[in-house]
Amino acid sequence: MNRSILLILLALSPLVSVAQTPVKKRPIKSSDIYRLQSLSDPQISPDGKWVTYGLSTVDTTKDKRNSDLWMVSWDGKETVQLTNTPEGESRARFSPDGKYISFVSARQGATKGQIWLMDRRGGEAKKLTDLKTDLEEYVWSPDGKKIAMVLRDPDYADSAKTKVRKPYVLDRYHFKADVKGYLEKGSVHLYVYDVASKKLDTLTTGNYDETSPTWSPDGSQLAFVSNRTEDPDRNQNTDIYVIDAKKGATMKQLTTWPGSDNNPEWSPDGKRIAYTRSTASGNFLMYDQPVLAVISRDGGEPTLLSKALDRPVRNPRWAKDGQTIGVLVQDDRQTYVGQYTLDGKLAKVASGNRVFTELEPVASGSWLTLMSDPQTPGELYAIESGAPRRLTHVHDAFLAPLELATVEGFTSKSKDGAQVSNVLYKPANAAANKKMPTIFFIHGGPVAQDEFNFDLTRQLLAAGGYAVVAVNYRGSNGRGLDFTKAIYADWGNKEVLDILGATDYVVEKGIADPDRLGIGGWSYGGILTNYTIATDTRFKAAASGAGSSLQLSMYGIDQYTNQYETELGAPWKNTDKWLKLSYPFLKADRIKTPTLFMAGEKDFNVPTAGSEQMFQALRSLGIPTQLIIYPGQFHGISVPSYQKDRIDRYLQWFDKYLKPKTM
Repeated sequence: MNRSILLILLALSPLVSVAQTPVKKRPIKSSDIYRLQSLSDPQISPDGKWVTYGLSTVDTTKDKRNSDLWMVSWDGKETVQLTNTPEGESRARFSPDGKYISFVSARQGATKGQIWLMDRRGGEAKKLTDLKTDLEEYVWSPDGKKIAMVLRDPDYADSAKTKVRKPYVLDRYHFKADVKGYLEKGSVHLYVYDVASKKLDTLTTGNYDETSPTWSPDGSQLAFVSNRTEDPDRNQNTDIYVIDAKKGATMKQLTTWPGSDNNPEWSPDGKRIAYTRSTASGNFLMYDQPVLAVISRDGGEPTLLSKALDRPVRNPRWAKDGQTIGVLVQDDRQTYVGQYTLDGKLAKVASGNRVFTELEPVASGSWLTLMSDPQTPGELYAIESGAPRRLTHVHDAFLAPLELATVEGFTSKSKDGAQVSNVLYKPANAAANKKMPTIFFIHGGPVAQDEFNFDLTRQLLAAGGYAVVAVNYRGSNGRGLDFTKAIYADWGNKEVLDILGATDYVVEKGIADPDRLGIGGWSYGGILTNYTIATDTRFKAAASGAGSSLQLSMYGIDQYTNQYETELGAPWKNTDKWLKLSYPFLKADRIKTPTLFMAGEKDFNVPTAGSEQMFQALRSLGIPTQLIIYPGQFHGISVPSYQKDRIDRYLQWFDKYLKPKTM
């Protein structure tokens, strides 16, 4: 379509919508999964007038998601689609002079993603690179003449004429990972690409990974992250390094913290680097939270700006004037935008019962962000003088016909006195003072939190006629480090107390019908579902996704060996601990709850064995059960029809046991 015609149509579209008859509202349903788009990776142009972003939509014919690139003006008045191909495009970046937009795509039958260049004035994109291996990251130099790249070492395992893959040869401590599969030798390294000559220079080599490159403002150096310990598989140590951006240069280590240092960001004057650092210094850091730190470009002792906050911070971004650093802070069901001065003073820039997930500086006092609330999926906003101003309206058409659940927070008290923050979803137009069938849908992690954002799964469950409860059990973040670390080496204990405490609360308040309680979750949410139904028989139905129970059997078949040996000890040394944490399987005869088990066929995070074992145990015991395996799926279910199928099966299972036919 001619671009000028497109802009005219976009300008007229608000006038057309005004004349339309209001759409009759209806409950959200599982097929709406196909209508929901996903907005990501916003980038501001050098002149601050335009924002690019990726927009993922469902191709129902191919049963997959496809990402195209769009652009919106800073005033929010103009929206332009930049790409529209079946291959998809991602990682759009403005060239430093603002004349071009680069992106990554495997167009024209390419087997590897390549960088393409598109003139902002129009015309077809042109392929810039001809890479023979996987491009992990890329970033323009300040003068626009070079591009720093992170490239994965080539894999020659299937180069034979027959295309039959050679056997996996594994000798690493960490030998498997979800999505990546079995891990042989191979690292990711830094390269510098000359845009004019198309010459690619190698900066780093060896058996180490280098990630997160960022250019110094003068373009002479790159800061990056690497784990240079003797065996990186056995710890989570990372440090910040700098290297001159030329072949043969020697890297310099800036940080020496035994924990993790990540996300380096140069100050505008090039004198400092902001980054996030782990609170703890151990080899295993799951129950940790990052702290905002600043260090001189020459190294030395860092300043820990957010150490006293006791909340996780992420996405550090220097303000344009270099006097403050913007961050996203997770705090008790919210994620807000904060701003630190260099002497450690924090100011909340934008907060409330909503969640900010991206942050980019624009001008003095202005930020670009992605924000969601319980009634609205993520949209782009400008933050000016602390006030969010909406830029995109991607989800207006999605939301127009929908009647969504009401969402509110509440605090419950567990048996041992712990105060727990929760989120309650009530069906739209739910009758007042009527007890409802209730599903406790438990988040994974465990180090995560349920927040005041748009939650599709819980909205769909609520539309099925259920009150839905999200419990931020101990182990969740957003409540401080001690709250997160409370479950260390003690799984299925305090978390279950917290779930049962929330259950008692909604029953006592007359929200939940005590005879129609269900529970479910995915990943650690599935694990906690198993722990809970093995502890308390009040739940009449359960849906355990990607979970495990016989923890002893997980050693060596999932990706968490380092965690197990650090947190629990080796199984042959601390067998009693492993058996204690395996109680849902070893005491499966206590379970009376009909349970649906689900898993992804290729999941190396929590392998299917965890679900298969529990399914077999309940099947042998005569407890109603069913096992669903999603073909070709990893830990996250990505095929749209499988996502719909999962919701449909949740509702069918819970309806069967929580909604008697007489209702």
